Amino acid sequence: MLVLLATPVAAQITLDDYIQTDPLQAQLGQLLFYDKILSGNRNISCGTCHHHDHAGSDGLSLGIGEGGVGVGPDRTGGTGADMIRKRIPRNAPALWNLGHRDRRVLFHDGRLSVSDIYGNGFDSPAEEWLPNGLDNLIAAQALFPMTSQFEMAGNPGENEVTGAVHERIDYGWPIIAKRVRTIPAYGAMFVDAFAHIDHPEQVTIVEIGNALGAFIASEWISHDSPYDKWLTGTPLPEVAEAGRALFFDVGCAQCHAGPLFTDQEFHALGLPAFGPGRTRRWDPIPRDVGRMGETNLIEDAYRFRTPSLRNVALTAPYGHNGAYPTLRAIIRHHSDPPSARAGWELGDANLPETPWIAAIDGAIQQDKAEMARQSAKQDIALPPLSDEDINQLIAFLEALTGETANTRPLGRPNSVPSGLPVD
Repeated sequence: MLVLLATPVAAQITLDDYIQTDPLQAQLGQLLFYDKILSGNRNISCGTCHHHDHAGSDGLSLGIGEGGVGVGPDRTGGTGADMIRKRIPRNAPALWNLGHRDRRVLFHDGRLSVSDIYGNGFDSPAEEWLPNGLDNLIAAQALFPMTSQFEMAGNPGENEVTGAVHERIDYGWPIIAKRVRTIPAYGAMFVDAFAHIDHPEQVTIVEIGNALGAFIASEWISHDSPYDKWLTGTPLPEVAEAGRALFFDVGCAQCHAGPLFTDQEFHALGLPAFGPGRTRRWDPIPRDVGRMGETNLIEDAYRFRTPSLRNVALTAPYGHNGAYPTLRAIIRHHSDPPSARAGWELGDANLPETPWIAAIDGAIQQDKAEMARQSAKQDIALPPLSDEDINQLIAFLEALTGETANTRPLGRPNSVPSGLPVD
């Protein structure tokens, strides 16, 4: 058993810590979030991979995007001409507390952040082509899955959206905006929800992004966990209290810091590598270099953004690629990355069977030089943890689950104005 020292705490969260949202815009955003009209082939929505039934994620290690069928762990790679050509390279992050005012960077590699570098308020993959007028980081983030071939846009030649996006990233957004605003029910809702919109013809991707942002920001608020009650004087169960003390004393809180339990910085954990990788144009192998893909700095190689731990017990699997299926497994990895990595098998990942691309899943494991580079990059140095220690840490992490986490304000709609099916 480890000897404990001081036990600092994370700050309490209140509703004042979140960005304000307009209820009408949030209600509009709820419908858009689950409407497949935003995808190139009209076959996938934001909610497909960030579903209410799966705590704002999909329960998969690597997602099944455009062309897939079903929701959550039961989602398949599709059939015939629509079958997927590639898995989504990274785990679908849950959406909890994205509306917290302290949020300043999104995506596993941090490629979207608040910045004035391009004159539109954000440093993003769209650079100067990201339109002005987006309300916040979430609104900006909501636009990018629509431009991704394997997430929502579709393959070249399949639809006009993906064709436009392949010419320039922002060329697809006006096509999507026109699709939405010409649906009478949506047009009327935009006029009601936005003071500056007098006619549906005025609706652009900016209003769509802002509506989605309003929904995500208000829908996924969570700060009513047993830990939050502990901050106001209600004791935790004994094992969770021991885990809380351990969490702060052994160094977990160095990265999982603050009220959101994330420093929003980038760290290399030495997680097992698999899948297609998020390759750059000149990468000859299916690897994922993490933060370096955004900064092009060698010191950022294999580093990924620290995830928030609020409601973490609901959002397995874990890691930027969902390598570990349980809290126990990911904690063990943090305690001894080399041993955990050596004992990991591809079967540990939750990957729906896709025989036509299965060879890619483990290809990177055959590259000994790349595996050596990834193994050598490790930023965490926790002390060894006993089974008792891990049990206590799990109990504490479970105490970060909001009591109303499974009861959201709006939830999943039964239908959407486009008339397309709702996942």
